[in-house]
Amino acid sequence: MIKVIDASKKINDFIHLPLTLFSKDPNFVPQLNAEMRTHFSEKNPFFKHAEVTYFLAEKDGKTVGRVAAFVDKVHNEVHREKTGFFGFFDCIDDANVAAALFDHAASHLKAAGMASMRGPMSFSTNEECGFLHEGFDEPPIIMMPYNPPRYNDFCERYGMKKIKDLYAYIYEVKERVPEKVIRVAALIEKRGITVRPINMKNFISDMMIFKDVYHSAWGKNWGFVPMSDEELVYASGRLKQIIVPEMTLIAEKAGEPIGFFGMVPDFNFVLKKMNAKLNPITIAKALYYSKKVKDLRVMLLGVKKEYRNKGVEALMFREGFPPIKKGNYQRVEFSWILEDNVPVQRTIELFGGRLYKKYRIYEKAL
Repeated sequence: MIKVIDASKKINDFIHLPLTLFSKDPNFVPQLNAEMRTHFSEKNPFFKHAEVTYFLAEKDGKTVGRVAAFVDKVHNEVHREKTGFFGFFDCIDDANVAAALFDHAASHLKAAGMASMRGPMSFSTNEECGFLHEGFDEPPIIMMPYNPPRYNDFCERYGMKKIKDLYAYIYEVKERVPEKVIRVAALIEKRGITVRPINMKNFISDMMIFKDVYHSAWGKNWGFVPMSDEELVYASGRLKQIIVPEMTLIAEKAGEPIGFFGMVPDFNFVLKKMNAKLNPITIAKALYYSKKVKDLRVMLLGVKKEYRNKGVEALMFREGFPPIKKGNYQRVEFSWILEDNVPVQRTIELFGGRLYKKYRIYEKAL
């Protein structure tokens, strides 16, 4: 049986399902229950321009599946589409249950006037996207999705087709920056490009700079959805506690921001130890294990259009490298990258990154 839930009363059932389904999966990383409750509440400014409906599947008196269906007005206005989305899908190993969840999401979106259903999205391309499609042998890096392979099978059985793949690259930290990067960085530096860390005392102001660069750099990309100031403040608040200023950099030309580069420690390593709970014991664990994180994720990377392919990324990577070594980090993940964004892929390969995971976004006509 599939039922719509009242998010104000039953959202805990929706949040807790993955903890039950994947309690024995060594690669599953539980998110904090308290943070997820906030994310599904009106405190999340996404809800100011989107309508979300939550579905739960029950079988023999137990919750066995979930999915959210939503319409994002901003996405459809920007892309001139009638696309609805599904996200936060989880399900037992039962294709019939999965199909029933997809049916309810699709019917809901069709009734709302949508012409297609796309996903998974949680909730937009500014957040987690896609089902993991290749690279199931290790846990996800912070704010990247994880799922068992069967989710892709469920989508294909239901008649969904791939619309886009997203790539993740991994860089094994070496003793020094690659020579090619050093040479390119030196050339761009001679042209008056400088790099500075963000100022935590002016954190929101510097994150607004990121938003400006991000909109300029990514505005024409597939699936891009602009962020409002309120959404930027909300997203920044979720990241502020783990941001390292020396690894969150702004590139400037004559005082004008032209690029942004942000690496964050893989807090998933810590979340794994907290088991979704926030209390004095798990906070103590967080303080202890946060000093043992060995992976980073480059999740903020953009250069304004007129400065692309000129070496600005190389200069920012060079400047961000000493803190990587100082922190004894071992790996850096660059994610996510559109499958057809070849220039960015080549830049990451210049740094020494290699493709190691793929994520897939599906679509079905309604």
